[in-house]
Parts: sequence; C-alpha cells; structure tokens
Amino acid sequence: MLWQNWTTISEFIIVGFPGLHSDYYGLVSTVFLLVYIFTVAGNTFFLVLFVTSESLRKPMYIILASLALSDMCFSTVALPKIIAKYWFNDGASPFHACFFQMQLIHYFGTLNSLILMIMALDRYVAICYSLRYQTIMTHRLMYIFNITAWISAFIAPTIATLHTQQLPYCGPKLIIHCYCDHISITNLACAENSKQKVLAVGEALFVLLVPLAFIIYSYCHIIVSVMKLANAQSRWKTFATCSKQLCIITLFYVPRCVVYVASILQFQISTDFRILLILLYSLIPPLINPFIYCLRTHEIRKIVIRWLNKQRVIQETARINVIAM
Repeated sequence: MLWQNWTTISEFIIVGFPGLHSDYYGLVSTVFLLVYIFTVAGNTFFLVLFVTSESLRKPMYIILASLALSDMCFSTVALPKIIAKYWFNDGASPFHACFFQMQLIHYFGTLNSLILMIMALDRYVAICYSLRYQTIMTHRLMYIFNITAWISAFIAPTIATLHTQQLPYCGPKLIIHCYCDHISITNLACAENSKQKVLAVGEALFVLLVPLAFIIYSYCHIIVSVMKLANAQSRWKTFATCSKQLCIITLFYVPRCVVYVASILQFQISTDFRILLILLYSLIPPLINPFIYCLRTHEIRKIVIRWLNKQRVIQETARINVIAM
C-alpha cells in the first residue's frame, strides 16, 4: 500500500514546551543558545587538544574525542531549530528535513550509548587486567571499536525512520517536542501505527539496555577488583578515576530509563515535564562532558597550563619588542 501518496502536508511545526507562556520565549531561546555555544566551544576545545597534543593519543582519550565529536554533532542537529522557534517564531520544518533530523537525533543517541559502552570496556580492562592493558587496548583496536560504533549506530535509527516515513500524514502537523523525534512524528500519522511504535520502542530499548547491561556488568567487576586492593589510597584513586565516567553514564541513562518506564507502564506525566527530562539527558551530558574531563584530568590540566604559559611568554616577548622599538 503506497501510504506516501496519502500524505498531504509539506511541513511539520515544532511546538516546544506547550505550556510555556510567550513572555518566556526570549529567556528560553537565550538559555538554549548559551547551552549550544558552550557545548560546541567545550567539545571543540577538547578536540583541538586531542589533535595537537601527542601525549593525549591514548585509548581513553580516543574514546573521549569520539564522544566529544558526537556530542557536538548532536547539539548542532537538535538545538538550532528550537532556538529559531523561540527567538524568531520559526518552528516550521520541511517534511523530509524533519525526518532527516529524526534520523540524526536517534543516530547520535545510539552512538553515544555505544561509546559509553566502549568507555566502560576500557575501564574494565584497565582495572581488572591492568598488567595486560597496554597489549589488549591498543590504539588500533580502540580506533576499530569507535569506527564500528559510528557505522553500526546507523542501523536501528535508519530502520525506524524508513518505517515511520512510509506512514501517511494528512494533519495535524504540530510536533509537541523541541525537535523531530520518532514518537512525536508517529503520533501524527493518519493510519494505524502500533507496529511502528512497538518497533521503535523495541529498538530504543535494545540500543539502550544492551550497552547499559554491559556497563553494569563491567563496573560490578571493577568494584570487586578495587575492593580487593589492600591499599586504601589505591582504592580511592581508582574509584576517583571511574567517578567521571559514572557521572556521565548516570546522566545519560537514568532519565532515559525514567521516560521509557513511564511510557511502558503508561504512567501519566505532564508533557512539559517529559520534554524537560528528555532535554536533560540529551543536552546536559554534551554540555558538561568536556568540562568534567578537562578540569578533572591531570594530564589535560598540565597541557592547558603549559599552553597558557607559552601564550603568556609570547605576549611578554611581543610587548618587550614593541617597547624596544
């Protein structure tokens, strides 16, 4: 059945928070813009450090560089349209552009889940097989893991997008969200869409729960290994090393689990609160990731301090030369 021929709309309208009063549109758009600027700036800063510093060419930093690039891309896909909606009252998104955004939104969400799983694997090997870490986690293997994640993350979102795009859309066209996502678009279809919803939820739970199960498994082994250490200082240092990853993992997975569990159990939560939860797990980790890793990683702090000192010396030299002239 060619449902595409039944589609009579040419665009969707991004609504954002349906309960938000228009008096606050300027404030909300400013907040979103600042989040976007700091996300792009922070992740770009980390990527520049990674590319220009030989000392960062280590497996863990390869993972962080991959995560930084993914976070920056996700924010670039998700935020500009909602900023335009609240700033310029431009919430219109062309039909195919909306599906393209949906594809990328779910692609980068899946990719981040896979990258966090690789990060947990790296910490698992580093702590549980510390003597063999250098031989197991080679640069080549880490690049293979990350490239595989970037490629395989396309599978589930592409299947969901193709199935959803085949549905007919003849109105309404208001997307009650801050960007085009699968559930919001599917709810607007003019035909039976239960199969698409079940497929989408199944795919979302698969890309969410499989990496999460591995992460929980690996960190359980890490905790057991750390508790076996005789030196309390060594235990604390190891836990501190993993705390950054656990913080990001918690922010990424816990709100997602709340949203999915509420949906499966048909627990009623307000639309605005649901959107807020989704934005929390979508936008906060990309915003704070580079700051957590840059400010709490001794090696990166040393590189930044060395770079700042170098710039200070260059400025002092330039000032002296100007005076001498």
